[in-house]
Amino acid sequence: MAEDKPTLAVMTPFNGKPATVGNGVMVGLLVQIREQVGRVPAGALAHGGKDPGPVGWRGEGFTAGHFRGPQGSRLVVCCAG
Repeated sequence: MAEDKPTLAVMTPFNGKPATVGNGVMVGLLVQIREQVGRVPAGALAHGGKDPGPVGWRGEGFTAGHFRGPQGSRLVVCCAG
């Protein structure tokens, strides 16, 4: 992932079900400081967001925190490196 350039990834949903607003469609925000990965989802949850799972390592050098907005849209905050 290029940290200084926008990135677009198109993949099939991990669970094998059809892509919908709440499954397989996600906006990702890249942060530079790993501690921010947990702060953004915590703020979203405090304002009505929903928690689809814990913040944590998602691969070598990649940390992510997911949350859902009130309409079910999924967002992720991640830090690579």
